[in-house]
Amino acid sequence: MYEGTSLAGLLKQAGAVQGAQLRGKAMATYVVAEGSDGYRVIYSLAELDSDFLDSEVIVADTMDGKPLGEKLGPLRLVAPHDKRPARWVRMLHAIQVVNISK
Repeated sequence: MYEGTSLAGLLKQAGAVQGAQLRGKAMATYVVAEGSDGYRVIYSLAELDSDFLDSEVIVADTMDGKPLGEKLGPLRLVAPHDKRPARWVRMLHAIQVVNISK
């Protein structure tokens, strides 16, 4: 059982477009999450927005009530609804929001 904060909540605090404002050119926005080992994954901004999906991607800092060990943490991106954990990022150290619209 992982616990932490929602990635959508962090993006909101950072000023990322969400909700009804997420349309048009903003739909060409993606989020890159990177671990300190260089592993990177991408999510579209829309798939992290509760107006589109209930993705519940979290930035976890605990597992089973205990801090993550050094091989997983101190932070881990967890996507519990993905069928495979391929977009889970251990040792999370960077999250970047990129818009590719012109």
